[in-house]
Amino acid sequence: MFGFLKTHTMSPRLHRLKQSALFASLTPLELKIVDGMLHERRYLAGEIIFDQGEEGQALYLVTSGSVIITRAQDCSTEVVAEVGPGSFFGDLALLDNSPRNAQARAHDNCELAVFFRADFMGLMETDAVVGYKISLALARHIAHRLREWMSGRPQIEAL
Repeated sequence: MFGFLKTHTMSPRLHRLKQSALFASLTPLELKIVDGMLHERRYLAGEIIFDQGEEGQALYLVTSGSVIITRAQDCSTEVVAEVGPGSFFGDLALLDNSPRNAQARAHDNCELAVFFRADFMGLMETDAVVGYKISLALARHIAHRLREWMSGRPQIEAL
């Protein structure tokens, strides 16, 4: 009778997506659209997700477990960040196909939701509002990292 008052119930998976800064501004219906574009991947502890120098093709959202981001410099390897549930990394790959500037490796067994650049570009064409919301969240995230780096307090949480 009051169909216009119907609320969208969200699954636990959609709640997890909503917790990410990247998707926090999306409505339940918009989250469902994005969820349909995400690809689930599981990695065992120590498994490489992507290597430094390889072409970036996707952003990764940690749904469980954790990921270590390291960068090889000269003759050493530095740990840049440890990324846990709700956080994402590899975000620049949504914007271009530049080589990765770090390696991502599963710290422990983990599950990731993968958002490929091709899917993101398609979303920008088919649902501009959702694409805009994600793009704005991505731009804010990158701006935040840049401000921290410029202030001398780098806390890189996504590469």
